[in-house]
Amino acid sequence: QVRLVESGGGLVQAGGSLRLSCAASGNRFSIVAMGWYRQAPGKQRELVAAFTSASSTNYADSVKGRFTISRDSAWSTVYLQMNSLKPEDTAVYYCKAGTKEGTRYNDYWGQGTQVTVSS
Repeated sequence: QVRLVESGGGLVQAGGSLRLSCAASGNRFSIVAMGWYRQAPGKQRELVAAFTSASSTNYADSVKGRFTISRDSAWSTVYLQMNSLKPEDTAVYYCKAGTKEGTRYNDYWGQGTQVTVSS
């Protein structure tokens, strides 16, 4: 199993920046993908940015050019640098890890961190 703990959320004014961190522990050597998702009140959870493999990334159109996902080489920590934040970025941000454990693929989620962008 993998445990994920997010940090770095908070309240920021529009145009500001935040950096989220997601620390993985447990069987992190089974991790094959990691990413960030968000869920705003009354909306479905959506992809923000993710490593779909060790070196390939995918971003939501709404954050391209503003957000950057990065990670260390051991899949122990994934970061999300968020610049030029907008009020519509307000949401709970979740970290997700995809693992391959033997022949099974599993998904693990963190508890989420709140990001609030004021106008």
